[in-house]
Amino acid sequence: MPLKAYGVLITRAVDTRREGAVDTPHYQIHLTDDQNIHYRAAVNVLSQERPSELLYLVDEDFRHPVTARLAGLGSGWNPLPPGPGGPNLDFVRGNLFDPATMRTLPPDAPGADDDLADILDHYVRRAVADPDARLYVFGERFGPEPRVKDKVFGFLPGNGIHDIHMNQGNSRKFRGDDGVWQDGGILVHFPGQDRWVGIFLAFQSQAWHTDDVTGHALEDVEGNRPEPDSLPVRIVAALVNPRGPAPEAETVTLLNASPDPVDLTDWRIGDRLGQKSPVPGGPLAPGACLVVPLGASGARLGNHGGEITLLDAKGLKAHGVSYTKDQAAREGWSVVF
Repeated sequence: MPLKAYGVLITRAVDTRREGAVDTPHYQIHLTDDQNIHYRAAVNVLSQERPSELLYLVDEDFRHPVTARLAGLGSGWNPLPPGPGGPNLDFVRGNLFDPATMRTLPPDAPGADDDLADILDHYVRRAVADPDARLYVFGERFGPEPRVKDKVFGFLPGNGIHDIHMNQGNSRKFRGDDGVWQDGGILVHFPGQDRWVGIFLAFQSQAWHTDDVTGHALEDVEGNRPEPDSLPVRIVAALVNPRGPAPEAETVTLLNASPDPVDLTDWRIGDRLGQKSPVPGGPLAPGACLVVPLGASGARLGNHGGEITLLDAKGLKAHGVSYTKDQAAREGWSVVF
């Protein structure tokens, strides 16, 4: 079953602590909200399963429609109902980043900037030093425990958030935590720079092709991340905001980057809400582009930002992109990915 208490914690970072344990070390963050309620974010930096090193990605200029969906949420804990309609994170369906760009690092090592705790410290310490910075921490809440002090920072009541990583496609040992639209992560907002930083973590044992309902790893499907530059057909552009009245003639442009033709029969274009439009069938020649009209029904590309996903004939994600409201603002211009 999915996480019991998924949501986003919106707070200030006030302190950090690194754990050097060899069992299940965490990077600990002390947080407070505008009501001066204290929380602890326990961020995994080592997996209990082999390979034990975590996958990580940091986007120092994170631009995605999820940041606009967070507008209006209050300081402190915000529960998020399941499904694609809100600001929930989903590493597979949300097109937050390219999984092929994730890398591994040891949890803790001698020297500077050579382990995962160093990476987290670099960005969280910047947020600690900036009184206007806010952390948006996604995961599962624990507590409050009225009679139990926090075991790391000592505040009362004990209170916080964990599972700040991908929460689907787990091995059988952790299959009970699987779900969709409930992945963890950290977004850091620096208002003075009008900039967001995205920090995303996953376990190497997790699969990247998962069931759309349960989040379980799909059987008999290669679950590893794609290698860089290995995707044959990609979304390279979209006409999100065409000229003229609604219904607009929206299009998505595909490119076959491989040296071989690719049969697009039964392929589809999907949006964040799961609505789909067919891709014209037949082979797409090497190096060729195909403009796919979305039509009046099926996938829709909203002008306030959105996600576009390419699905192959088996219904597996072949590629995905996202765009923001600002990128869609110019009428008649295509968004280029």
